[in-house]
Amino acid sequence: MQPAGRVYVWEFPVRFTHWINALSLFSLSFTGYYIAYPFIHAVSTQQYIMGTMRFIHFVSGYVLLMGVIIRTYWLFAGNQYASWRVIVPLTKKQWTEMGEAAKFYLFIRKKPVYSMGHAPLASICYLVVMVLFLFEIFTGFALYSQSHLHSFILTILGGWLLSIMNVQTVRLWHHLVMYFLLVFTLFHVYMGFFLDSVEKNGVMSSIFGGYKFVTGKEQE
Repeated sequence: MQPAGRVYVWEFPVRFTHWINALSLFSLSFTGYYIAYPFIHAVSTQQYIMGTMRFIHFVSGYVLLMGVIIRTYWLFAGNQYASWRVIVPLTKKQWTEMGEAAKFYLFIRKKPVYSMGHAPLASICYLVVMVLFLFEIFTGFALYSQSHLHSFILTILGGWLLSIMNVQTVRLWHHLVMYFLLVFTLFHVYMGFFLDSVEKNGVMSSIFGGYKFVTGKEQE
C-alpha cells in the first residue's frame, strides 16, 4: 500500500505522444475517408480539395510515425509506468490481474483492479493498438509509395508490402483497421471517464498533468 498523496505517473513524452497520436488518428481518419469517398465538392477551378486532403493525410502520417517512434523509445527510457515490462504481460501476477480486470468489465467482479499505471488488461490493449498503428503506417506508406516508385525511404516504410499483397488488399485492410481504431477510441474515452468515477484517482486529469492520486488500493 502506498502513502496518500500524488504520484507522477505519466511523463511528458507519454502525454505528448498520447495526444499527438490521437490528433493524428482523427486527422488521418477524416482525410482518409474523404480520399476514399469524396463528400466535399469543389465549386471553383481554383479549389484543390482532394490535393489538400491528401497533403494533410500524408503529413499526419509522418506525425503518427514520429509519435510511435518516440513512444517506442520511451518504453525503454521512461519510468516504471511507461516501461515495456508494464505493457507486455510477462508475469503470472499480470495475467491474474488481467483476468480479474476482465471480470470487472464483464460485470462479474464489483471492484476494479486498482493500479497507478496501466492495468494489465489495458496494457495488452495498448500493445495491440501500437501494433495496429504500425500496420496503418506500413500500409499507408505502401499506398503512398505508388507515386514515388524509386523512393528508398518509402520502400522501407511500407512499399515492400506491394510485393506480397496487391494494392486493393492493402487499401482494404488499411480502411478496416482505421474503423477498428475509431471504435477503440470511443471505448477508450468511455472507459476513461468510467474508471475516473470508480477509482477516483484522477485518471482523466493525469493525461494532462501526469499526476494521479493515491487511494491506498493501488498495486505496483
